[in-house]
Amino acid sequence: MDLGEGLRKAIAKLKRATIIDAKTIREFNKELQKSLLSADVDVALVRELTDRIEEKALKSRPPPGVAPTDYITNIVYDELVALMGQSYEPKLKRQRILLMGLYGSGKTTTAAKLAKYYQDRGLSAALICCDVSRPAAYEQLETLAKQANVSFFGKKGEKDAAKIAKEGLERFKEKQVVVCDTSGRSALDGQLIEELKRVSSAFKPDEKIMVISADIGQVAGRQAAQFNSAVGVTGVVVTKIDGSGKGGGALSATNAARSAVMFIGTGEKLANIEPYRSDKFIGALLGVPDMAGLVASVQNAVKEAEIKPEELEMDELNFESFYAQLRAMGKMGPLQSIFGMMGATEVPKEMMEQGEEKLNRYKVIIGSMTKEERSDERILHNPGRIRRIAKGSGTTEKEVHQLISDFNKMRKMFDNLKNDRAFRKRFAKMM
Repeated sequence: MDLGEGLRKAIAKLKRATIIDAKTIREFNKELQKSLLSADVDVALVRELTDRIEEKALKSRPPPGVAPTDYITNIVYDELVALMGQSYEPKLKRQRILLMGLYGSGKTTTAAKLAKYYQDRGLSAALICCDVSRPAAYEQLETLAKQANVSFFGKKGEKDAAKIAKEGLERFKEKQVVVCDTSGRSALDGQLIEELKRVSSAFKPDEKIMVISADIGQVAGRQAAQFNSAVGVTGVVVTKIDGSGKGGGALSATNAARSAVMFIGTGEKLANIEPYRSDKFIGALLGVPDMAGLVASVQNAVKEAEIKPEELEMDELNFESFYAQLRAMGKMGPLQSIFGMMGATEVPKEMMEQGEEKLNRYKVIIGSMTKEERSDERILHNPGRIRRIAKGSGTTEKEVHQLISDFNKMRKMFDNLKNDRAFRKRFAKMM
């Protein structure tokens, strides 16, 4: 059971209680403790949190008109937000960012994500490769820079990282945001500390950010404290939040170590990075929809997929418009993330994975269709066209028929909704 599922079950059980007394609160706190401890949140932090919840719940009264269960749920929400630390608002200005971290933290990918993040917001960005110890680090960052469409500098074979940093700064003096990726190790040692100090002295960063993987849980706090003590840390990026059940442990531990979380990595794609908002993180765990985040994610996905606005017009559903929708969804990240923003947190993981696999297969099949076939589904009833599409997409004729069948069901539902004036009115009001 992940942290979100545990929290939602504990709160659901609380809301079913007929009487809210000291016994009910203590039973709820036990469930809460189990969930937090299973997410690798530090025992002492869990104890402090549940003690505060119990004290507030028993010593204060809900405002008039507010149900006791809703009042306690709000106390839990506020305390969890405080446990996970302050939110971060990125400064969109000229700056130099130095990234540090151990092996496996996702540091190099994060460097490209940050450069793309700032460039997408109107600031020219560049990447410098100062990782002189890991094989293929140069090639990896160069490839990521091309994908992010940002400038890149490195010196293959050069072992003096400080020299590379200095030359990179000279090369990119016109750039507004320069991100420097550095060497890592399996552990923080004297050699790495000395190298980071020399690079920092040459690069003169505005931000010294440590990259930590969420899957290490509460160890994240110790790592942040060690790096801060050795070379100074102004903030932290926590990666792999989407795939780790220990994300809560990592975030709470860095907060306890007084290392502010600046960004979190929410997926493998370069667009899957966002400023850290503890309220949004806790809201997602509790199943609270993040409509603002969903709208922003859609807009970014449409832009990244280079889809023209008219391609997304839905006056008529055909394979062409459906294909544009699939391309946009592919840029938004995993279905689990999309459903989370919608507040649909109870959809089984296996079902989402199967759905994602099916949508990817459909995208490949539609990609093998001609423009005429995408515009007029009726001509696909020709067996020769089915065979050609299956062969071109590497799928079976049965899978192509399945797509057509599913598509016709979707189109029927779409036409019904389109003709439902009440629904259209509600939808327009919502948007």
